Amino acid sequence: MKSPIALTEIDRKILKSLIAPKNVRASSKTMSEQLGIPQTTLQRRRKKLEEFTSNQCFLNLSKFGWRKVEFFLSTNSGKTMDIARILLQRDEVMYVSRNIGERTIDLRVKTIVRTNAEIASLLEEIKSIEGVRDAVWTETVQVIGKKDQLPDSIISQL
Repeated sequence: MKSPIALTEIDRKILKSLIAPKNVRASSKTMSEQLGIPQTTLQRRRKKLEEFTSNQCFLNLSKFGWRKVEFFLSTNSGKTMDIARILLQRDEVMYVSRNIGERTIDLRVKTIVRTNAEIASLLEEIKSIEGVRDAVWTETVQVIGKKDQLPDSIISQL
């Protein structure tokens, strides 16, 4: 499938440099020298391309005693969106998404909690929401690996 946004080879080089972990705060002058592109060209294109990137800072909540727990919900009676809106009103809920693929998972809910008791309590509260058929939870205990950069094969298709 062709990308709806047309990027040139120069755009791809700049984008690749922008999303590289070591270049998050690289100056246009440095990037211009690294890529062999005139600084004015780089600045103009960089401004456009930065609309498609995100430089987010993440707080390591586990250092403060918090845990990231995900709930997977099965819903019925056409209540999926209503349930999502209810959940988003809760302080401990950080993210809710609709999902397809696994027929028993309609919503994925990312939460921040401290204790097993909070998990159990939240699970019971979620199950009591009208339209929730079932809910299960999971917690990542170890990250095996993580790729911080898009493969060149994907970037070349943008």
